[in-house]
Amino acid sequence: MNLSDIIAAGGAGGDGAAGGATPGGREPEAPQQRAGIRYDHWGRREVPMYAHDTTRDEPWPVGLVSYKYAVTVQKWPASWVIGQIGEISMRRAGSVYMTLRDLDEDVSVNVVGFGEFAHACADLQLRQGDKIVMYGKPDIWQKETRLSIKGMEVYRLGEGDLAARIEQLRRKLKGEGLFDAENKVPLPEFPRCIGLICAPQSRAETDVEKNALLRWPVIRFKKRYAKVQGPECPQQVTAAIRELDADPDVDVIIVARGGGSFEDLLGFSDEGVVRATAACRTPIVSAIGHEDDWTLIELAADYRATTPTGAAMAVVPDVNEQWDTIAAARHSIDVIMERIVRVQETTLDGYLHNPLLTNPATMLDPMEAQLHMDRERLGNAMLRLVDWGQGAIERNKATLRALSPQSTLERGYAIVQSHDGHVVQDPDDVPDGSELTLVVSRGTIRATKTGGRHTAPAAQASATGDPAEDGPAGGPAEDSSAEDGE
Repeated sequence: MNLSDIIAAGGAGGDGAAGGATPGGREPEAPQQRAGIRYDHWGRREVPMYAHDTTRDEPWPVGLVSYKYAVTVQKWPASWVIGQIGEISMRRAGSVYMTLRDLDEDVSVNVVGFGEFAHACADLQLRQGDKIVMYGKPDIWQKETRLSIKGMEVYRLGEGDLAARIEQLRRKLKGEGLFDAENKVPLPEFPRCIGLICAPQSRAETDVEKNALLRWPVIRFKKRYAKVQGPECPQQVTAAIRELDADPDVDVIIVARGGGSFEDLLGFSDEGVVRATAACRTPIVSAIGHEDDWTLIELAADYRATTPTGAAMAVVPDVNEQWDTIAAARHSIDVIMERIVRVQETTLDGYLHNPLLTNPATMLDPMEAQLHMDRERLGNAMLRLVDWGQGAIERNKATLRALSPQSTLERGYAIVQSHDGHVVQDPDDVPDGSELTLVVSRGTIRATKTGGRHTAPAAQASATGDPAEDGPAGGPAEDSSAEDGE
């Protein structure tokens, strides 16, 4: 049976080691051997020993091809190799995987190492961009027929030119304040529209859109496709950021790309991209590569997500968590309202059983008693005021009465007035024969002066012994003839 017959019968001309039974359970028939051709056994089949003897009807299985390559590569000599680390992974202890790139050309080779080589890489703290020189031997991983260099010794030569330039740019932009925390814009809590910058039909686009819609089904997208590696990447990404930032419908921007080598991600460390990110007024999220990858756009972005999926989870809330939050809030409101109602019911019940409310008139009793007391105190105070006023009046009347000239006249004194009504104090002031008027307590007396004698007030007071008798007339008139008057 030849190969065409095997294919037609549904068989597979694969690796004999995997079993070459046909669907009917029969072993595939070996092709008829050609004369002069040497054959060898591979699994349960006989195959040509040399590659130039293979034909369409007598091919080599894939496993044999990989094995032949591995045997051939094992004969290649080990060599010293110089290059720049494009990407490196040392996640598992005792093993290291890296991509070593040529310093001048766009050529790379895979490097694997175990044991002492892996520990040496860890001790040197090798990272992307480092220049190294290593000693290794070519090796084939037969499962995928992948060619690599199996490392045995490694030495660092210094940081690569690209890494040094990026570090220099990072320090420059940091000095300008583009990475300062106070310039970061917080992400919106409930965005309505996401601006997505990614490669068309990329895994990053699918991851962001799928996870965002699962968490928040009402979210909308405005996508701007751009090249995410190569020389055109910085210009297209910068233009996309500025375009979405100017769109008023966009609430947050995500710049997403899957993983890649150090050189593949260089476009996101471009100065123009970083400056556009820092100047973006709309909150912007970077989701470039994997967790171990780093670019300068991450330092300028408002939020750095380790993966595109992480960016979607950071930007939109989880609808289920929001429903749980609403349910918890409603339950808390119900509990609080129930507590308030119970308190108000207790307060109302207290009011209903309060004696002051059941018999409101009792509220007036204290005020009525106070009013009676105030009225009594007011009456007593008024009586005391009246008594004091009456006493003051009597005292003032007695004082006035004692000081009244009428009282003096009632004691027998008189006031002597001249004919023109002036009070006579000195007898010499009135000539003899002048008419005088004597005012006494019950009327007046007409008199005529016939003579008189001047007496000093002090002597007169001494003679009479009563100062009050020293009146305006100087005592009773002497040597005068009195007439009845009014």
